[in-house]
Amino acid sequence: MIKQSEVVIRLILSAIIGGLIGMEREVNNRPAGLRTHVLVTLGSTLIMLVSIDGFYDAETSLSLGDPARLAAQVVSGIGFLGAGTIMRTGGSVKGLTTAASLWVCAGIGLSIGSGYYLGGLLTAAIVLVTLMSLRSLEKRVIGSKYRILEVVGTSRPGLIGEIGTLMGEYNISIRDISIIDNDIEENENGGYSTMEIHFLVKVPTILEYNEFIRELNYIKGIYRVGFQREKI
Repeated sequence: MIKQSEVVIRLILSAIIGGLIGMEREVNNRPAGLRTHVLVTLGSTLIMLVSIDGFYDAETSLSLGDPARLAAQVVSGIGFLGAGTIMRTGGSVKGLTTAASLWVCAGIGLSIGSGYYLGGLLTAAIVLVTLMSLRSLEKRVIGSKYRILEVVGTSRPGLIGEIGTLMGEYNISIRDISIIDNDIEENENGGYSTMEIHFLVKVPTILEYNEFIRELNYIKGIYRVGFQREKI
């Protein structure tokens, strides 16, 4: 039987840990923020406490079954909540880190609820370091693989398709396309007007930029090409 003071400590501790992780997600404007992470961690801790007391016989001090049976459902059940934070936009998938943080919070809640403080606290510390520090480190060491390709050319039909074909040959993935100026009507001289296209692309780790831009300029109707790093 767990003492009431111990129950209070475990619930408060799990709420604090969930709040710290959720605050980081909230600051970065993620789908699941402070309240969601607190509720997940707190709920997991409560279920673990109920599992321990529910399968405990106070008279004989023996376990009446497997106390982890009820708590195990948290691990599978949290998947539905995590799936709600994952969004697919075009060819990109967002929300995986937030879904993973919810899953880890459930594990931390179970750990705290069972009285395994070392594992829960250490995991929480590692999660916070991962979320707060590794992203900036990844940007500095690896660099962002996302670029914005600016193309200025004629608004003739088929131009975007030819650009996309060339990108495919260089293993460049297109995430989004924005046409700044698109007037497909022919001008007085029988030619097409100018348009500016912005491609949000994910480039491979190794890319011959000069060679790619040179090939791009060979496409009929392209006047100017330029890369810039996406701000994320």
